Amino acid sequence: MPALAVLQAAGTVGAVEENLRRLDGFAARAAAQGAEILVTPELFATGYAPAVAAESDGAAIRDALACIARRYGIALVGSSVEATPDARHITASLFDHQGAELTRYRKSHLFGAEEQAVFAPGNERPEVLRLLGMSVALGICYDVEFPEFVRSAAGRGTDLLLIPTAVPATGDVGNRPPAHTYNAERISTLLVPARALENGVYIAYANHTAPGFTGLSCIVSPYGTFLGLAGDGEELLFAGVDPAEVRRAREINTYLLCRRPELFA
Repeated sequence: MPALAVLQAAGTVGAVEENLRRLDGFAARAAAQGAEILVTPELFATGYAPAVAAESDGAAIRDALACIARRYGIALVGSSVEATPDARHITASLFDHQGAELTRYRKSHLFGAEEQAVFAPGNERPEVLRLLGMSVALGICYDVEFPEFVRSAAGRGTDLLLIPTAVPATGDVGNRPPAHTYNAERISTLLVPARALENGVYIAYANHTAPGFTGLSCIVSPYGTFLGLAGDGEELLFAGVDPAEVRRAREINTYLLCRRPELFA
């Protein structure tokens, strides 16, 4: 049963070398505690500031992430910027324990004016691939808030979604009584477990820390239960994941089997 770790920590904006040194230390800790996969927050190496991150050297950051994975013999999910002649994209990469980049995914759903001003959305679904006996796929932050995204991954055989994220803290929004306000904390506490339950998948969700972000990174089972839930500070979460539990969860909750895509796209 693969052992999974999720990092919750804040990357300092513009301090790439410092952030990568810290990430090296977290990877060492995760590997020492038996983790075989480590998921890190969105744009951790650059700090989450879209306009600043857009100008970063994504290729150099990916080289550094590959070295960290190889140094500690741990599969690593890290986020960086991919620049093409026509556009820049927020990406997530999955490196294996030897540092090979197995797949790279471009964020499909850009969040807010800051991201949309400097990045282009990706137009391809994340690849589903085998890792440590499980079928895994990548997503990034806002993607998981769209039910179609997770349903597509599950329908293509995904057991485990690995998701770097950066959810800004909002507090209670709406200037109404508590029952009629919105708080971005509900993404971790409500939406992510619902996505896991309705699709029978594990989700590993790695966020930045408070006060600027909501924290609440999590590892969620295919039954929609928390295997690990962070507070608002720096933390490493650990959990085992088992493809047999994915099969069992889908036998209990038969959403994928019973859906009617011919009627409801």
